[in-house]
Amino acid sequence: MAVKINFNEAAAQTHTALISNERAMGKSLLRLSTGVRILNAADDSAGLFIADMLGTVAKAYEQGNRNIQTGISALQIAEASAGKIYDKLQDIYVRAQNAANDINDPNARQALQREINNFVDAIQKIGTDTEYNGIKLLDGTFTGKYIHYGPRADQVVNLSVSDLRATELGAYIVQGAALNNERAYSSGTDAYSALVSNTDLQFATSETVTIGTVSLTGSNLVTDAKYFADWINNNPNLQAAGVSAMASNRSVASSWTDITVASGNTVTINFYSGTGTTSVASYTANAGQTITLDELITAINSQAAANGSSLKAVNEGGKLVLQTNGETIGVQVSINQSGTNSQTIALGQFLEGATASVTSSSGTTVNGSAILVGRLTIAGVNQFTYNFDAVSGNTAPKGLALSAATGTAGKKNLYQIDVTTNAGAEEGIMVVTKALQKTDTVRAQIGATMNNLQSIFDSQKTAYDNTKEAESVIRNTDYAKEMAEFTTYQIRMQATVAMLGQANTLPQLVLQLLR
Repeated sequence: MAVKINFNEAAAQTHTALISNERAMGKSLLRLSTGVRILNAADDSAGLFIADMLGTVAKAYEQGNRNIQTGISALQIAEASAGKIYDKLQDIYVRAQNAANDINDPNARQALQREINNFVDAIQKIGTDTEYNGIKLLDGTFTGKYIHYGPRADQVVNLSVSDLRATELGAYIVQGAALNNERAYSSGTDAYSALVSNTDLQFATSETVTIGTVSLTGSNLVTDAKYFADWINNNPNLQAAGVSAMASNRSVASSWTDITVASGNTVTINFYSGTGTTSVASYTANAGQTITLDELITAINSQAAANGSSLKAVNEGGKLVLQTNGETIGVQVSINQSGTNSQTIALGQFLEGATASVTSSSGTTVNGSAILVGRLTIAGVNQFTYNFDAVSGNTAPKGLALSAATGTAGKKNLYQIDVTTNAGAEEGIMVVTKALQKTDTVRAQIGATMNNLQSIFDSQKTAYDNTKEAESVIRNTDYAKEMAEFTTYQIRMQATVAMLGQANTLPQLVLQLLR
C-alpha cells in the first residue's frame, strides 16, 4: 500500500461520511422537535404539494362550517320572530271569529277591531325590525342570499325569506257581489227549470272555468257557488298552490204578508237548493186557504232536511229568511186559476232580490221563478289568475257576479281587515287564514334550510377530520419511525467519529519508516 502524508484519503472519506450523518441526524432531530416530516420542499416536493392542497381544503371546510353557523344563527332569529308573528295572527284569527258572531253588538265589534289593529301593528314592527347584524330578515329584502359552505366555488345554499310584514301578509281574493240583488234574478213568467237555463245561470257542457292552469268543464248544472267552492277545495293542484274557497248564501225576503188563495185557484210554492232543478221542499194551498209564514217555514225545514238539503228557513221580524251552505236558492210560485178570480203574488216576499210578480191567468197555470246564487269567495296565499266569465256576466242574470269575471286576484292585507260587520269578519277569517298559511310555510322553509345546513355542517366536519388526517399522514412526523432512524444516525455518528480518530493516526505510520 502507498503511504502518503499530504493527503489522508481514509480521514477525508470518513469526514465526508461524518458530515452526511450529521446532516441526516440534524434533520431527524428537527423532525422530532417540530413534529413535521416535510421541513422544506426539498424533503418531498410532491408530498409538499399534496399536503398543501389538503391543508387548503381543510381550512376551507373549517371556514365553510363557520359560515354555516353564522347562517343558522341568522335563521334562528328569523324563525323565532316568524313564530311571534304566527302567535299574533292566531290572536287576530280568534278575534275575527268572535266578531263573526252576530251576538256581538257594534261596540263589542269595535273593541275587537281595536285589538286586531294593535296586533297588526305589532306584526308590522316585528317584520320590519327583525335583523341580524344590520341585515333585515323579514321585510322581503332577505332574498337570493347565499351561504357558501364548501371548499370549492359555487358550493352554496340559497336563502330566501318571504316578506312577513302586515302590509304584505294577507290573501289574494276574488269574490262575488256582497249585495244579494246583484246575484239574484226573477221572472214572473218562467218555470224554475226554464229560468236557470238562461245565460250565466247555467254552467253548460260547453263552458269552462279556470284558476291558474286548472280547469273545470260544465255539465248543464245550475250555477252554484258551493259547487265551485267544493271543486276548488278538493282539487290537489289548487290545494298545493294555497288556493281555497268558501261559499255562503242567505236571503232575507221583503216583509211577509199572509196569502189567501182566491176562489177557484191553487197556489204551489217549490223551493230549490243546489245545482239541480228538482225541488227540495214544496207547499200547496187550495182556494180559501191562507198561507202563513210559520206554516211555510215548517214545511220548508221538514222537507229540505228529509231530502238532504242544507236549506233552512227562519222567521226574522216577519220576514222569510232562507239560508244554505252556499248552494243556490231557488223558488217557483205556480198559480192555477180555474175561475175568474185573478191573483198576484210578489216573488220578493219569498226571495231577496226578486223583483217580479206572478199574476194568474184564467184556465191555465202561470209560473214565476226567482233564483239567488250564493256568494263565492276564492282566496290564495299567492297571486293567481282566474276566468269565470262563463258563469259571472256583467248583466242580468249575473250568476256568481264576481267583481271581475276574469283577471288576477286582488290582494287584501292585514290592515284591510274590518270585523265591524259579519261579512267583514268572515272575510277577515279567510284573510288571516292565508296569512297563517304563508307564515307557517315560511317557518317550515326556514326550518328545512336550518336542517339542511346542519346536515352539511356535520358532513363537512367529518370531511375536515379526514382531510386533516390525510394531510397529517404526508406532512407530519411518524415518531416511532423517526426515533428509530434518529437512533441509527446517533450510532453512525459515534462510529464515524471513532473511525475518524483511527484514520487520523494512519499518517503516523510514516514515522516508522523514517527511523
